[in-house]
Amino acid sequence: MQRRLMAILAADMVGYSRLMEIDEAGTLARLKTHRLELIDPAITKTHGRIVKTTGDGMLVEFASATDAVECAVEVQRRMARRNADVEAARQIRFRIGVNLGDIIVEEDDVLGDGVNIAARLQTLAEPGGIAVSQAVRDELAHKLDLNFEDQGEQPMKNISRPLRVFRIALDETLVPSMPLPAPSPGDGGHLSIAVLPFVNMSGDPDQEFFADGLTEDIITALSRFRDLLVISRNSTFVYKGKAVNVQDVAKAFGVHYVVEGSVRKVANRVRITVQLIDARTDRHVWAERYDRELADIFAMQDEVTASIVATVSGRVEAAAVERVQRSPTTNMRAYEYLLAAKVLHHRSTAEDNAEAQKMVDKALALDPNYAHAHAWRGCIVGQSWVYSWCPDRDTAWNTIVAELGTALNLDDDDSDVHRILAAINLNRGDHEAAQYHQERALSLNPNNDLIVVQHGEYMTWIGRPEEGVEWIRKAMRLNPHHPERFWNHLGRAYFVARKYPEAIEAFRHISKPDAFHHAFLAAAAAMAGDPATAELHRKQVLAADASFTAESYLATLHYKRLEDTEHHREALLRAGLPQ
Repeated sequence: MQRRLMAILAADMVGYSRLMEIDEAGTLARLKTHRLELIDPAITKTHGRIVKTTGDGMLVEFASATDAVECAVEVQRRMARRNADVEAARQIRFRIGVNLGDIIVEEDDVLGDGVNIAARLQTLAEPGGIAVSQAVRDELAHKLDLNFEDQGEQPMKNISRPLRVFRIALDETLVPSMPLPAPSPGDGGHLSIAVLPFVNMSGDPDQEFFADGLTEDIITALSRFRDLLVISRNSTFVYKGKAVNVQDVAKAFGVHYVVEGSVRKVANRVRITVQLIDARTDRHVWAERYDRELADIFAMQDEVTASIVATVSGRVEAAAVERVQRSPTTNMRAYEYLLAAKVLHHRSTAEDNAEAQKMVDKALALDPNYAHAHAWRGCIVGQSWVYSWCPDRDTAWNTIVAELGTALNLDDDDSDVHRILAAINLNRGDHEAAQYHQERALSLNPNNDLIVVQHGEYMTWIGRPEEGVEWIRKAMRLNPHHPERFWNHLGRAYFVARKYPEAIEAFRHISKPDAFHHAFLAAAAAMAGDPATAELHRKQVLAADASFTAESYLATLHYKRLEDTEHHREALLRAGLPQ
């Protein structure tokens, strides 16, 4: 049995049965939309984990009461705004309860009095309101600018003693909406921007990839400018196909500006409309329409990018902005095939990976000297190698190396080429070559979250884990909807920095830990002086891989310093894992 101090948020939809009776399909659709656009992103942003859901409610765990309450407040405030134009009988509202206490953790579930109290608090909350325990109120009294109203001691079902309950006042006069954050010192004072997925107006579903790929190329081009902090495509594509409120998007990502647009492609002509919006005032700063022959697509993208950067920075005129000069291919069909391959790759399934390889092969058949396509072929085959989707791993590995070598010879300025080459050289144990390619990738595209997180990994492997933590945290800022594996990188960095509780907390975000994750958790718990937890994870390691040994595990790691390897070996053996 494992116990932890954590904050539990319990939420329940008000009048669920009544709303389902009135309009079952509409209620389910609206509830799903609120989950996708508001609730789940708010939980992710505040580092929560959904423990369980029911048709009309959910239970969420947080590492701190601050995170739990910030999440609850954001959900309730934004739901109030969403309900402003909805007739009262059809409004979707939630009751939320938050408790801080000692929780029993059992596999993926949480149990105990602390959970039960959160559920009871939820029933005491008003529709659209938040009720918290005294433990939460005492913890946050001087940390958040919130007004806690004392509701006195309240009896609770199946709880032997009455508990003091507090209501969080959500009246706008008491709790004003939070302003958009100013540029933080960690961002170097940079202006920040999010590019929403461009809408496909062609009327042809098969052309979705063109709009998606165009959006991605503009994000990539913008991120090459060092005075802009650009949110990654993985995060902004959460809003694909949805009607959004620009100010809500800006708050979700903490950005100053939002770009939105549309693409209409008919035969060999493309019309692109682009708008730049100041999210603080919801004012259109700049808008433009480009109507060109498809052959001008690269010049068009450069022009869009330069205009956005010039307008946002306010420091130079559009004509003086140093454009990102790109002429990847003169074969427009090859370009379209590569855009399709990228979109398929991002779906991260074996079937889509196989289709992506077909698309990129078609691009290279049309233009064998297309450097970026060679780089992406290496990346796509690399995805199949990582997930063992390839029939022959040795052949796949040789293909990756060959494709990246070709891409490097054709274009030394492609950040993806250097990013992947850095990873390959780390796997080979060549830290010097990895450093060259990693730094080159970072200089070419400093706002790419994959490059930034990999820089944090590299710093960890060479024995500078504190810097690794900083870089990985920056990657999480660039991509608030980052892949789960970012937590793995952060946990490893904390472990190498000998910050074991922080390492354990980071690894706790891995939803389906494998033998390697459990080995890290066992090692961290052993070094933190928690033998019971270490033993729990030791058993999980051997249950997942009976042949596991410390030496075989260490052979998969890439430490440059002997003392880091020995530290890890000591931790694994202290946890009781076989040498």
